[in-house]
Amino acid sequence: MSSSIADPKIIDLLNDRKKAANGSGGNGGAVASLEYFPPRTDEGVKNLYARMTRMKNNVSPLFTDVTWGAGGSTADLSMQIALEAHKRGHVANLHMTCTNLAGDTDPKVAVKDALQQALDGGIRNIVALRGDPPAGEEEWKVAEGGFSCALDLVKFIRAEFSDNVFGISVAGYPEGHPNAITEITDPSTMTPSEAARSSKSHETGQVYTCKDEDYDKEMIYLKEKIDAGADFIITQMFFDAQVFIQFVKDCREKYDIQCPVIPGLMCLNNYGGFRKMTKFCKTRVPADLDEGIEAVDKDDKDAMKVYGTEFGRKMCNDLMEFLNEDVAPYALHFYTLNLEKVVYGILTELKMMTNVEDANEADASLMTAVGSAWARVGDTVQTKDDKKQKGVVTDLHKDGTAVIKLSSEDGSGEEITLKKGEYEKVF
Repeated sequence: MSSSIADPKIIDLLNDRKKAANGSGGNGGAVASLEYFPPRTDEGVKNLYARMTRMKNNVSPLFTDVTWGAGGSTADLSMQIALEAHKRGHVANLHMTCTNLAGDTDPKVAVKDALQQALDGGIRNIVALRGDPPAGEEEWKVAEGGFSCALDLVKFIRAEFSDNVFGISVAGYPEGHPNAITEITDPSTMTPSEAARSSKSHETGQVYTCKDEDYDKEMIYLKEKIDAGADFIITQMFFDAQVFIQFVKDCREKYDIQCPVIPGLMCLNNYGGFRKMTKFCKTRVPADLDEGIEAVDKDDKDAMKVYGTEFGRKMCNDLMEFLNEDVAPYALHFYTLNLEKVVYGILTELKMMTNVEDANEADASLMTAVGSAWARVGDTVQTKDDKKQKGVVTDLHKDGTAVIKLSSEDGSGEEITLKKGEYEKVF
């Protein structure tokens, strides 16, 4: 189960696939990669390790990401899981963010120490990210003496660790970074490119998009990250293949970004999670997906996974048709949500996996992220006392104290204030 051998760099694995396909003039075609997050409980972590081994045997992923919680909240556990993934034969790709890792410690020293720990453990691949704000904060802020953005982190890794010992990937945003997405009061004023990547709120019908001038800034910044030493791009989730395809065309033709661009694919496992994620990220939901998911019995978990498999198969086929002709090698990167059925279903339909042992998701309730344990304004929570009263967060303080409007039949629920640890998020 253990291995002292260092992982290969992912960019080398990708390039090797292209070299092997040179005789056919291709780029190596599709291969799968996976992403996991740190579960909230020890039992969840134990079960994740078992799942990681099953999925390694069934999927043979090119590489496996392990996420880093908001505000560095899961730093130790993320490291532990990434090192365990390495021991179990995965090529670990550890997320690392600019947020402070160790309280009052110099944040750059803390990041360097974490990178050294990863290096000593055989990890050779890092995803350099700015990161999300920590619990209780709506806006991301630079830690004193720390990094201001992912570009700083890429430069730091390349400067502090010689011989390009780490492979580095960075995030790309086909629809624009959520912070660069704007509410549009009159959709008729959008340009064709703005309309093509726009989203509409399922609840209110409000339209959002990343305006062309902001998209241009995003792409220039992405180019800077690659020029600073990043090897390839993994994208934010999307559900419209044409948005991703246009993003790659823009990389190649307008911004001279020629490195691999890996599509990040969010698996559809349940209705509530899908609506919550797309609302939070203002993600574009194509009309066929919007209508299709509404037609599925929302209380039938198996039916939702069947639909998620079919939608994923169709989108992957569209992506593969385009990416097989691209200049760079690629992978299909699955945001697994620490589950396996939909991933297996999609890859089986794509004929990328055979002889699969049955997926086991009896532990699905344990696969809640550490980073999602804290709430934001608008989230549904419940009290952790015997009453288990539910309500909606209306205000949130930096120390995690929340103002919660309790649910009531007439909508006139009482407002209460609870300290962090006295309430929990409802999923």
